[in-house]
Amino acid sequence: MTDRRVRLDTPRESRRQIVRRPTVDADTFGVFAESFARYMGTAKFLLWMTMFVAAWVLWNVLAPADLRFDEFPFIFLTLMLSLQASYAAPLILLAQNRQEQRDKVVAEQDRQANARAHADMEFLAREVASLRMAVGEVATRDFLRSELRGLLGDIEELSRTEPEDPAQAPPDRVQRPGQ
Repeated sequence: MTDRRVRLDTPRESRRQIVRRPTVDADTFGVFAESFARYMGTAKFLLWMTMFVAAWVLWNVLAPADLRFDEFPFIFLTLMLSLQASYAAPLILLAQNRQEQRDKVVAEQDRQANARAHADMEFLAREVASLRMAVGEVATRDFLRSELRGLLGDIEELSRTEPEDPAQAPPDRVQRPGQ
């Protein structure tokens, strides 16, 4: 005799087969939606659609009554155009959503690139400031020239005012041997 008690802590075995739903690759469908939306935004599509509607209207106005398939007020044409619009609108929205996601990724990459460029500029500004400070402490060529000209002027002035004989020179100007 088998135990037919129901256990609540274990799931029941399924008796029916699970039918798998067909899967659609979202990326492939998105690419199709984008190409469809791109085509619908062209003059070529508008020209073909205009020619189709004009041919439909002309056939149903000019053809003999027994060959017309859409009597006035063109209800079947309206139905077909509504059907086309009901499929076009979601496909266009899907394409716009995918473009928006790409734009977000690009905007984030641009923001990161701008942040890196800003950090690089700040670093370079600090480096330039430190170089300016270091160069400010270094004697430049013009400074050395002006100092040497000043010393040359002092030497010329001293040579003009000093006596020829070192013995007659004042005590602070006397040359000592070995100097």
